[in-house]
Amino acid sequence: MSYNIGLVGKPSVGKSTFFNAATMNDVPEGAYPFTTIDPAIGEAYVRVDCAAPEFDESCTPDTGYCREGTRYVPTKLVDVAGLVPGAHEGRGLGNQFLTDLNETDVLVHVVDFSGETDLEGEPTEDHDPRDDIDFLENELDQWYVGILETGIEKFQNRYQAKDDHSIEIELADQMSAFGTNKDEIKQIILALDLELDPETWDDDDRDALAREIRKRTKPMVVAANKMDTPAAQENWDEITDDPDYDHLQFVPVSAHAEKALKNAAEQGVVDYHAGDDDFEIVADISDEQEEGLEQIREFVTTFGGTGVQQAIEAALFDELGVIAVFPGGAEAMGDEQGRVMRDCFLLPGGSTTSDFAYHLHSDIGDGLLHGLNCRTKRQMGGDTELDHREVVELVTTN
Repeated sequence: MSYNIGLVGKPSVGKSTFFNAATMNDVPEGAYPFTTIDPAIGEAYVRVDCAAPEFDESCTPDTGYCREGTRYVPTKLVDVAGLVPGAHEGRGLGNQFLTDLNETDVLVHVVDFSGETDLEGEPTEDHDPRDDIDFLENELDQWYVGILETGIEKFQNRYQAKDDHSIEIELADQMSAFGTNKDEIKQIILALDLELDPETWDDDDRDALAREIRKRTKPMVVAANKMDTPAAQENWDEITDDPDYDHLQFVPVSAHAEKALKNAAEQGVVDYHAGDDDFEIVADISDEQEEGLEQIREFVTTFGGTGVQQAIEAALFDELGVIAVFPGGAEAMGDEQGRVMRDCFLLPGGSTTSDFAYHLHSDIGDGLLHGLNCRTKRQMGGDTELDHREVVELVTTN
């Protein structure tokens, strides 16, 4: 599992419920601040249309599972401690929160769209979810500003010592934990119409630079939780129409509904799988239970699902641009144990045949001769960019 999705947000918004619903783990849930202190890590899944049926085969996955032509590919979900204003200065569990974020590739910000919790995670009424969105982005931005300032200070010390070092190299070194590099840093600086000289930057320039680096290295999806309430649906219309938030992707979510459906499925009450936009009641239940399930059905049919699965997939596929690649060839279509297309790998968008080979093993990459598109039977060079759901046979001397 090569990607980590971080669940972030203030306390008491349903982060732990979202995490449990996605992973079917059992971390504590509670309507009080800092239910989560240490980060919880679990296995979630993203859906990919399985390629095996195109080859008249049924796959036998080594990891994840396949259901009716849909492959559920594992990824990691990290539920980190709730964030409160001032976290970048160490308030609350801020330092631990920000350290935990270093281990994540993309963020899902769980926001209570019902407006029933204030910025501290305490019960209230008519709270504006925009305040939550703004404060979290600001906390992350200020975190980045602090690291950026350290990089600028190091660059200036090197400059005074007549050390041959460019600002983009220094900032890339300082911010390497975020997965950036000097070329990306330089591109961002120039895109903001800034000079490659921090002496010419004022405070607003530094804030803008930190924010842009944060947006590129920690992309974010907003999971609008508790959308099964009227207040949340009213807030949804206002916020998603607000141009100040055009840079964010919003997904309507009811983590409670997802957890309830998965629990019911485990008990044999309903036929439901993660991401479905409807379900079937398959057991005799009380009128009260049926009424509760029908309320959930109204939500999932209206919004196309509970939103938990959709938010995870939006984070990986939309924000990160991840692609799924299947190894092909004779062995993949049936090895000595009869296993078929047992692997499906998640790779960065823009990955090439060579990248895929090295992802599998350095020896395979070192010995790569070429790839073969298993659908078209056409040869693929090492620099051929792969498509989502590509099925590739690698021809290698190793």
